[in-house]
Amino acid sequence: MAPRIATSAADAVAEITDGSTVLIGGFGNAGQPMELIDALLDCGAKDLTVVNNNAGQADAGLALLIKERRVKKIICSFPRQSDSWHFDAAYRAGEIELELVPQGNLAERIRAAGAGIGGFFTPTGYGTLLAEGKETRVIDGRGYVLETPIHADFALIKALKADTFGNLVYRKTARNFGPIMATAAKAAIVQVDEVVEVGSIDPEHVITPGIYVDTVVALGGEK
Repeated sequence: MAPRIATSAADAVAEITDGSTVLIGGFGNAGQPMELIDALLDCGAKDLTVVNNNAGQADAGLALLIKERRVKKIICSFPRQSDSWHFDAAYRAGEIELELVPQGNLAERIRAAGAGIGGFFTPTGYGTLLAEGKETRVIDGRGYVLETPIHADFALIKALKADTFGNLVYRKTARNFGPIMATAAKAAIVQVDEVVEVGSIDPEHVITPGIYVDTVVALGGEK
């Protein structure tokens, strides 16, 4: 079934409600769906669990959601940097919960959700505080920790182009977490520069098949 073509960013995120778990694409600003995040801020949804590579930076995108205390928990691999002051303030005030996940584990936990995998053993984090309370095993003489998939209600993703069936192509490294997040969410919401007719995208260039995409909104080129 073809995805819904939303008329605006606000229309695209209208179904996100309080308490939702939301995957947000991006590696820093690269591939971060800024307009969708701004629309999520405007729609008023709160008590969100957000999964992202980091915890926002400066005064844009995810950082503003945290600033406005819309995020109750963040699952990320890199929460602190020189301009992550909104996360720092919320965390020190005890107003946001942090689940710290090594970057490779984060990507694989999201991928596992989309692939229907119930869990996997990884050596990353074994013997550290990150493994506390988790099952561990020694396999072939090496220690491993069991990690579980990260499922989500929604994914907010930025791609370069979609066709009317929802097939996606990305722009270079802006792809990052987008493809795996689309598979791990119950509903993937994608902002693109343009929507083209089916057949306009070479099938060999499709990265995310449209079967994983629920809503598409065309918001023009990069600012």
